[in-house]
Parts: sequence; C-alpha cells; structure tokens
Amino acid sequence: MVILNSLEHAVELLNRRSTLYSDRPPFPVIGKLVGWDKLVVLTPYNAHLRDTRRLMSRWMGTRSHVLHFAPIIEREVTRMVARLLHQPDMVVQLIRKMAAAVILDITYGYKVQDQDDPLVRIVDTAVAHFSELTTPGACLADIFPIMKYVPAWMPGAGWKRKALKAIQDTNSMLEVPYAMVKEQMAAGTAVPSFTSTSLETDDNEGHQYVVKTAAGVMYAAGADTSLTTMLSFFLAMICYPEVQKKAQLEIETVIGTDRLPNLADRDSLPFLNALCTELHRWNPAVPLGVTHRLMQDDIYEGYHFPEGTLFTVNAWKILHDPSKYKDPLEFNPDRFVASEGREPESDPRNVMFGFGRRICAGIQLVDATLFTICARTLAIYNLSKPIENGKVIEPIIDYQTGTISHPRPFKCAIMPRSTKAEALLRSLDAEALQE
Repeated sequence: MVILNSLEHAVELLNRRSTLYSDRPPFPVIGKLVGWDKLVVLTPYNAHLRDTRRLMSRWMGTRSHVLHFAPIIEREVTRMVARLLHQPDMVVQLIRKMAAAVILDITYGYKVQDQDDPLVRIVDTAVAHFSELTTPGACLADIFPIMKYVPAWMPGAGWKRKALKAIQDTNSMLEVPYAMVKEQMAAGTAVPSFTSTSLETDDNEGHQYVVKTAAGVMYAAGADTSLTTMLSFFLAMICYPEVQKKAQLEIETVIGTDRLPNLADRDSLPFLNALCTELHRWNPAVPLGVTHRLMQDDIYEGYHFPEGTLFTVNAWKILHDPSKYKDPLEFNPDRFVASEGREPESDPRNVMFGFGRRICAGIQLVDATLFTICARTLAIYNLSKPIENGKVIEPIIDYQTGTISHPRPFKCAIMPRSTKAEALLRSLDAEALQE
C-alpha cells in the first residue's frame, strides 16, 4: 500500500490520472459478503458507479440544487437548536436526529418520528456494522480471504457472526424505505423526493436498482462523518471563545437579531463560512481516506506501480502540513479569509471529500447543513466550558481512532444569548420547545 502524504501527489495520481486510480479494493467482508460493494462508497469503478454518481449529482451536485432543500434543512436545524434549550446534554442525539430528518426527507420524503424512529434505527444499525467491520484487523477474512468460508459457529469466528447480522441489516437499510416509497407511488400518496422523482422518469429494472442503492447510501455514507464535523463545531467554540464572539458579531452586524440566518445569507457572512471551512480542516472526520486501487500499471516520478497497488490519502497529515497551514493545530478561521497581500490558505474540501471520480457527491448538502447549524446555533446561544462545583471543566481535544474519527465525549454549557434570542426561538418553533 502507498500512503499519500502530500496534496501534490494525491492530486496528480487521484485527480489527473483518475481513469487509472478510481477503483476500490474488493473488501471481502464488508464489501462482498455484507453487500456494501453495491453502494458508491465501496463500489468498484464500473458502469453502476458511474450511473449512480450521475443520478446523485443531478439531484444534489450543485449549490443551486441544494437551495431547493433549504426549507427542509432550516426547519430541522431550527428544531434541533430549539431542543438544545431543554436538552443541552443531548447534543450527540439531537445532531443525529437532525441529520437523519434532513436526509430521509430529501431522499424518501420521510418525516422522522420524535422518539426512536424505526427507519433511523435500521440505518444507524447498518452504519454501526460498517464502522465496526471496517476497523483494521476486525475481520480475518480481510487479511486471508479464504477465511470467509469459515462457519459462523467456529471458535474465533465472531466476526463472521457479526457479518451475517450485518447482511440482514444492510438489506433492510436498502429495501425497507425503498419499498415504502414504491407502495406510496402505487397508492398515489408519495410526496416529491429523490426516490419518487427518480423512479417517475424511468421504471426499468436497471434504473430502479441504481435509484435504490443511491438512496440507500445517502444517509448511511454521511451520517457519521457529519456528526463528527458538527461535534467539532461545539468543541471548537468552547475552546476558542474569541472565534465564537467574532462569528456572533458578524451575524449581528449583517443579519441583526430579529431573525435567524438562513442559507440565502451565506455569501454575506464570510467569517462564518471560513469557520465552517476550518471545521473540515482542524480535525477531519476521515483521517485516512477510503483506499483507491490502481487499475493498470503506471509509472510516477520514477516509481513503477503494478496493477492492483493500493493508495490511501493521509488527510490528517495533508491538512496539518505547516508549509500550507500556519499553526496547523490551532483553530483559526481567518486562515481562509482573504486580506490585502495575503491569499486564503488551501481549501480543505479538496482533500476532505475525496479525489477524482470518487469525490463525495454530497459535498453541497453537507456544507449547507453545517453552515445552517453553525449560523443558527451562534445566533441563539453562547457555548462555553461548564462549571461544576465552582470549577471550570476544561475540555480535552482528543479524537477516537478508526475509519471515522469522532471527538471523545466532552461537556458543553449551552445558554441563550439573551431573552430576545430565546423569544425568537420560541416564536419560530414553539412546538419543538414543548417536546
């Protein structure tokens, strides 16, 4: 395996030579056995991948596309922000619920229930299997593929038992919501969504398969990564209060205090946009990108790489390169704000969301949701270090290892900025506040 530690090498190989470097390795367990090789995250470079990405790009590939989803994003983010008032210790759960509500509404026209939603439970279970089974060393069959034939009852085959359960849950993630929309379409009750709209244009079996797998991966692929970035926002704000105050001042100056910021305000809030950009860089959700596989022999800078060579991008290393980012361990949104005589530093999205023909199709949706969360949370609340027994609880900036790197649990005090801010929130979402 080749680890790419520089942006220049990654761009040259994975972007400029993308026709050669866009395949995935087989992933014997989570891919072949469990079935994630049907989904764009792990699909080999083939016609199914291209058809799926083309369909997803038509739906959410540009900023103007995502603006159509602004009412959904703003509604669900406002509900999340409202619930924080009475559930400040439930940040993780509220973010998960908000992300699910946004994506499942866009994808299936599905409205998430308030408590223990069955569809969210299905998808979260499948995603948990993915995270567990892709952890290095979790499955012997990934190292010795012949081990996939080992029966589940054998001692030491616990990974096989988990994989068999993961097969069932992954199938449910794909089939249950898709069948729901098909039934609604047959009954004439389906609401506009990615799935219903895509099926209306073409009902042949091949297209239906593309729609099903594309829809199935939209929430699954983005749920955990989005959670990491949004938790990093809360952690950064309590660790860097001066950044929080600067963003709040910009919101007050540009938007005022009579309404909440919305997606239409993005271009008017450059510092807040820079804050969102810095969140992608500071602690990337996927420190090591998903592995690429070379499809035929290639030569680069005197090195011969045979077909089948694997390449992984060290995103954390690239995004903390001191030659590109001044004081890279510091959270500093100003690095992305242009000023006289100084260009913004390199945009981390060019690394964080992948390369070439495997770049994430949901970039615009992720950015729109992140901006709305940051803007509306800072417009309403002050985030700070909690005080317990007269002592300030200092957060530790520490992230878990794994395919997706979540911040370790931390405490955060969340208080309305003013009685006016609280009244504004109540007027916008009184129902959510009563739940």
